[in-house]
Amino acid sequence: MVPPLDYEITPGAIRIRLGEDEYAALEYHVEGGRIFLDSTYTPDRHRGKGVGGRLMSAAIEYARSNHYSIVPVCPFAIEYFKKHPEYGEMVEKGV
Repeated sequence: MVPPLDYEITPGAIRIRLGEDEYAALEYHVEGGRIFLDSTYTPDRHRGKGVGGRLMSAAIEYARSNHYSIVPVCPFAIEYFKKHPEYGEMVEKGV
């Protein structure tokens, strides 16, 4: 399990610093009260350690605090929500 990681949200991206000049990122855009999770990236050596899940948790928190529904676009986000049906009420279907 990965320890809690701090993240930063900037317009268009949520980033987690993993080391000096090394980040995991989730790129997004907001349109019409929806947040579209466009792509995720975790450096190879950090994959499988829960970093992607932490990015998704940050996106969910951000969506909740801004009253956005979520549209998973990238394959990682789509699979994440399939594995976590407890967030189903936040995910917009058929977009």
